[in-house]
Amino acid sequence: MMAAGRLSFSNITALAPMVRVGTLPMRLLALDYGADVVYCEELIDIKMAQCQRVENEVLQTVDFVAPDDRVMFRTCERERDRVVFQMGTADPDRALTVAKLVEKDVAAVDVNMGCPKEYSTKGGMGAALLSDPDKIEAILRKLVAGVSVPVTCKIRILPSLEETISLVQRIQKTGVTAVAVHGRFKEERPRHPVHCDYIQAVAQAVSIPIIANGGSLDLVKTNTDIEEFRKATGASSVMLARAAMWNPSVFSSQGLLPVETVMEEYLKYAIRYDNNAFNTKYCLCQMLRDKVESPLGKQVQAAQTNAEISEAYGLQEFYQQTQDQLQARRDALQSDSQPDRPVMDGDVTTMAVKFERREYPPQITPKMFLLEWSRKEKLEQPLYETVQRSQDRSFQSTVTVAEKKYRSTLWEKSKKFAEQAAAIVCLRVLGIPEGRIGEEDSGLVCKRKRQGRTNGAVDEERCKKRHVADIQQETETSETLVVANGDHHKPDTPPAEQP
Repeated sequence: MMAAGRLSFSNITALAPMVRVGTLPMRLLALDYGADVVYCEELIDIKMAQCQRVENEVLQTVDFVAPDDRVMFRTCERERDRVVFQMGTADPDRALTVAKLVEKDVAAVDVNMGCPKEYSTKGGMGAALLSDPDKIEAILRKLVAGVSVPVTCKIRILPSLEETISLVQRIQKTGVTAVAVHGRFKEERPRHPVHCDYIQAVAQAVSIPIIANGGSLDLVKTNTDIEEFRKATGASSVMLARAAMWNPSVFSSQGLLPVETVMEEYLKYAIRYDNNAFNTKYCLCQMLRDKVESPLGKQVQAAQTNAEISEAYGLQEFYQQTQDQLQARRDALQSDSQPDRPVMDGDVTTMAVKFERREYPPQITPKMFLLEWSRKEKLEQPLYETVQRSQDRSFQSTVTVAEKKYRSTLWEKSKKFAEQAAAIVCLRVLGIPEGRIGEEDSGLVCKRKRQGRTNGAVDEERCKKRHVADIQQETETSETLVVANGDHHKPDTPPAEQP
């Protein structure tokens, strides 16, 4: 599929760009089953232009992260030479900004000129561009001249065959590598038959590859149908949307696999690459189709996390093994790169510290020691502020004691562990015992409990009561902060989905 190091669009089958469907798990699954090229979902230029490129060493992906920490586009080395980045744009300069942002991580860049939905057309994007050929030409020429990867576009057919041919011929002159043609008019929907004659006439009128799209309703239900659709349209290549969404094994020359098998393989990719749970649910429900109200479908719809979805498919063990592998990779990366001495980050004192539960006696925690020390010094109780990053759902907490802030630079797997790590940083910087096994007793927390029943059951009972009170105090502190900090500890809400 590569010609002189560039992606070729001749004689290929491709996964079409689909909103909410064309995320990394579906693209990788389509490649596994035999797709030659995969398109991401349409991503709007204004949003993408604000993103930062982040190499996610834990997931081994490249993430394009918005200012609010949402991952707008995630890709990986597996698809590097096969993935086409599709954008929604109506501005040549902004289009080029986005294309240059992603060009090192994708095989080609595509401009959506066929989406008839309001969210796209109201901004002058998608099918709205079809009535402005001057702008089409300006956008495509800017991209072709400005990036090193192939540039393509995807259109719908115009009211007359002559207009359609004229537009595609004009597009060809901009220097694009290929044009995908959805064989329906702007006002037509999937229930309407595809106009193969229009695609055929366009393919005969230009020399660049034409990619036929729109055959999922009547013409393409199995892999053998793909070649028939290609012949019927006279196109060089074929792009599949709904047929692949329902069962991406349609790309396999070995024939369709049971959708149950396909869903499990999809879910494994979703877990492996920490896909947004609501996006995972959406794609699985599309595959379930008329079984979406079955017991399995209802369980999937009720799930709120990838862990709960994996339970519905009996993949709990795979989910846990994957989480353990990711955590081990995260720990190794953090321990290799972080100093073990205090470092100032603005007004926060930081250290590379992790909370290891096994290093502390049962029911004894660093937070408890910090709370008791604060009481002893007649200070206000420690205040914890916890945040969660969307890339890997990890937590980081900052504790304020005596108007000074302390934080671990290492991210933890849970809010509680992140708070304990922050407490450890504070205790170590201040030179206060933290309660680790083998540490000389400081007398701060439950001295009698740590020494055993030296003074009888009454003293032991008093210690237990005080310990329970300490735990309640810890919980109350955290709960207060949850309200004060706007639920920062909760998992990120899903990105606003395009209709």
